[in-house]
Amino acid sequence: MALRDFEILTFDVVGTLIDFETGMLDYLRPIARQAGLHIDDDRLLGHYATAEDEQHRLTPGEAFPQMMAPAYRRMAKELGLPVSDDLAEGFRLSIPSWPAFPDSADALQRLKKRFRLVAMTNSDNWALGHFAQRLGNPFDDTVTAEDVGLNKPDPQFFAYARGRQSVHGYKLGDYLHVAQSQYHDIGIAKALGYCTCWIERRQGKAGFGGTPEPQDVTKPDYHFSKLLELADAVDAGR
Repeated sequence: MALRDFEILTFDVVGTLIDFETGMLDYLRPIARQAGLHIDDDRLLGHYATAEDEQHRLTPGEAFPQMMAPAYRRMAKELGLPVSDDLAEGFRLSIPSWPAFPDSADALQRLKKRFRLVAMTNSDNWALGHFAQRLGNPFDDTVTAEDVGLNKPDPQFFAYARGRQSVHGYKLGDYLHVAQSQYHDIGIAKALGYCTCWIERRQGKAGFGGTPEPQDVTKPDYHFSKLLELADAVDAGR
């Protein structure tokens, strides 16, 4: 199936369009330095991924911003970082400063000319509002964990999102799900029958960074390292 044959692109946001790893590290590095700790980036991100995954299992109905303060407390205890209410809440409040990937906004505007764009994110509406503004408000519709009451990779998240779009006449074959996370998105989307596009933002880097490691790496239908490459492929008629 040619990329131009799809009608609707659904997007993971955090990790695919927004560089959450840089945003988190910008918050965590100064705390570690001020505490006299030398903790490399991979270790910081890996401990966050584990802490968030554990928190998700405890509170599966919460959007990830609400998980950030308890996740900070858990990872801080493990790493020896200082712990306080202000530091834990400050982790969540760092969200508005998280950068978009350099190619995200321009690529989305190009894709918007051909497709309906829908955000599907484990964020809450507050966080998504900041992300969407940073991206140039490209989305025709949005679905958040706050809306659904649960998070990806729960299949019901995808069912809720499809239900919202079905009123516009879209069927499963019209969708291309675009995401970085194998754990939250690519594996489950493929299992549910979606065509998938893996934007492998960590291509060339070891491990899975701030995202939990999947049991298996799912082969997507399309595979790029940047969103810009997807936009280029669409424009080239691939």
